[in-house]
Amino acid sequence: MKNFKKLKILITGSSKGIGLSIAKKLSKNKNNLIYINGRNKNNLLNVKKEIKNCHLIQGDITNKKVLKKISNGIKDLDVLICNVGTGKASVEQGKEKKIDWEKSFKVNFYSAVDTIKAFEKKLIRNKGTIICISSICGLEYIDGAPLAYSVSKSALNTFVRSYSRFLGPKGVNINAIAPGNILFKGSSWEKKLTNNRKKTMDFINKEVPMKKFGNDIAISNLVSYLVEDKSKFINGSILVADGGQTRSF
Repeated sequence: MKNFKKLKILITGSSKGIGLSIAKKLSKNKNNLIYINGRNKNNLLNVKKEIKNCHLIQGDITNKKVLKKISNGIKDLDVLICNVGTGKASVEQGKEKKIDWEKSFKVNFYSAVDTIKAFEKKLIRNKGTIICISSICGLEYIDGAPLAYSVSKSALNTFVRSYSRFLGPKGVNINAIAPGNILFKGSSWEKKLTNNRKKTMDFINKEVPMKKFGNDIAISNLVSYLVEDKSKFINGSILVADGGQTRSF
């Protein structure tokens, strides 16, 4: 991890799920200071029991006033991991209204873009690292994926690729990780398995060549690699972890 110096790392949406797994992985380097962000106070307090070298930041980063307050409170930052997002849909595909598109872009696109802009000067000063957690739904059509979610993640992927041209010359690398079907406690896939295990596994066996789910550990391992100095030449990339599911090149 960057010559073992103390890294200041902010992970948005990290009080549970993939974000929490990332926090646990990066906290193994005791020199690091991990900023844990989430909306639920109890979830944050539970994290503190597991990760000692962390600082808790309660707040919804999709709220610009809250984001500004958080940004002002963090004086120095080396690594920004934008993990906030949701694939939940309130309406069927094709029945989306403007408000549905706006909600999806707010959570899945602007949550990353606004946070990056809020911390940009600090990251440029430290020649830092930005990692966005995206989705394979932003790469190609995925059967069953909500349309607004897919389009907003596609926008995020394009932003990462394009903005790397601006940040690269300033010493900051920005990349995204596009997970496939990731199973962990409390995930949507766990719920699907509970509701209809056969249908869910039929989908996995048909669509994923490896015929299995990925897990949050696989994603946190990728993040850990992208944080290290030896990955600094990777910039503007979308790293796919999907067991071979996507077909586009």
